[in-house]
Amino acid sequence: MEKISNCIVKETRGKSYKSHKYCFANDEIPNIKYENEQKITVKKIGETASIESTKELRGKAKQIQKISKPLFKYFLDGSRKTYKVDDIAYDRRVYPIIAGQIGVGCCERNENKELRKNWIEHQKVIVLPNCADKDGSGKLFFNNLVMKINEHPLLKKLDIKFERILSYADRELHEGEKYENLGIAKIQDEMIENEKKIVDRLTSKNILNEDSYLIKDGSLEYQKMKTGNFRDLSIIKNNYRRVVGVSKSFNPEKCIDKRGKSNAKIIAELKLYHRTPAFMYESTRVLNVKFAIWYLRIRDTKYTISPFDGILKVEKILITDKEQEDGLDTEEVDLISANLINERNPVCYGKDSRWANHLYPVYLTEAFIKSGYLSNGFFINLF
Repeated sequence: MEKISNCIVKETRGKSYKSHKYCFANDEIPNIKYENEQKITVKKIGETASIESTKELRGKAKQIQKISKPLFKYFLDGSRKTYKVDDIAYDRRVYPIIAGQIGVGCCERNENKELRKNWIEHQKVIVLPNCADKDGSGKLFFNNLVMKINEHPLLKKLDIKFERILSYADRELHEGEKYENLGIAKIQDEMIENEKKIVDRLTSKNILNEDSYLIKDGSLEYQKMKTGNFRDLSIIKNNYRRVVGVSKSFNPEKCIDKRGKSNAKIIAELKLYHRTPAFMYESTRVLNVKFAIWYLRIRDTKYTISPFDGILKVEKILITDKEQEDGLDTEEVDLISANLINERNPVCYGKDSRWANHLYPVYLTEAFIKSGYLSNGFFINLF
């Protein structure tokens, strides 16, 4: 039986090279990081109180355990797996065909402290160069193409459906660029768009409030995209009033004080259950959006490999004019930090090399999303 790639070649009038198929995450090829951190230059304190050094939150965390409910009730994560499934020629150039599996999900903690699914979405996508559209009709062409692909006997037999065909620029590449990376970036953008949709859905239902916050795995500094209903963070930032971004990995050298000196040593030497002061950061990627950013240690260094294991980078978008001028209320910074400390256990020893930086409900959400993927071998052989 013919594979999907034959259908793509036929409908786009290209030439297939039957190239080696592989998963980008599993093969020893350069894996581009698309969320390269911007330099966080600390020109202003990002909270209302003036804190000269680090601050311990262990006492507040214990107090919350005794007299309060957890602040965080929702946990959001996005994941994607990307593959090169062929090379195809149009005119005088050869382009990769990129395919991907995207998973975005949100779990919620109910009154019995059980973690349940709130929303989950899996998508299978294909990414082609713009020039694959021989009709010049743009989205209409690719929408028709995905419908034809989904009528393929192999997909019908297996009850599998591709949601979208995305396209990347077929321009001449700059030095160091690869078409593969342009294709993967499109899949990354689609994943981020789906994350924003879930936040919008929760906000529109008034589910997120002062007693029910959401942890989003990773940075909130979404750069502006060219397409999508939620492409501009400055317009939808009100959706993120009760959302906290928590990054498991970060580049400590990117945090610079107002004298241009690195804060890496201060971050590395954080004591257990201590946080740094919150810094105010105005993004150069996203205009008119300011963030409060701070670092929090949730694991003792005697159990970790590096001095930055066990430290979280925490972000909160500053919404109101007062917050953008004076910073986030220090009480809220402390409340968020203490609750994050309480989310650190149980741990996933042996299950993930990033265990020291994991918050367990986020880890479970990530594992739940990934459990819905087709295996790499099965997915690749569709092509």
